[in-house]
Amino acid sequence: MRITDLFRAELDREAERSRRALERVPEGQYDWKPHDKSMTFGYLAELVATMPSWVTMTIRQDELDLNPPGGSPPPRANLRSSRELIDALTKQAADARAALQGTTDEFLMTPWKLLFGGKVVLEQARHEVIQDTFNHMAHHRGQMTVYLRLLGAPVPALYGPSADDRQF
Repeated sequence: MRITDLFRAELDREAERSRRALERVPEGQYDWKPHDKSMTFGYLAELVATMPSWVTMTIRQDELDLNPPGGSPPPRANLRSSRELIDALTKQAADARAALQGTTDEFLMTPWKLLFGGKVVLEQARHEVIQDTFNHMAHHRGQMTVYLRLLGAPVPALYGPSADDRQF
């Protein structure tokens, strides 16, 4: 089996789990955060919704500079509703599937770079970056379920039942 086939299957599973979490995002809580050092709920939900785009970017670009010298950082989505978040996730996951379909396992062995201010902060094979993206997505989705709990919103079943969702 090809790595790209495995990644497409993992993308489908993770996108479905993210969709279930994003369906529970309560309206009007975009700027809420549980602690001064925490990110806002809206920013966190946007990350979860748009992280499949990282797969696409890892395949279609050789690098990303989060703070390019003389340029602007990548734009934020600024999604304000559960529907907008789910629509963004649907689009980003479809784009990532297409990027995976259009690449080869050999290409995924080539290096990709993350820069900040023109300096390389990470250089890994693309397949490692993509796997880390899925791990990162699960991490932020887990944070999001804590925010949901703290806001009194029902927590979806993701890898097994939750106290609010016994679908498994």
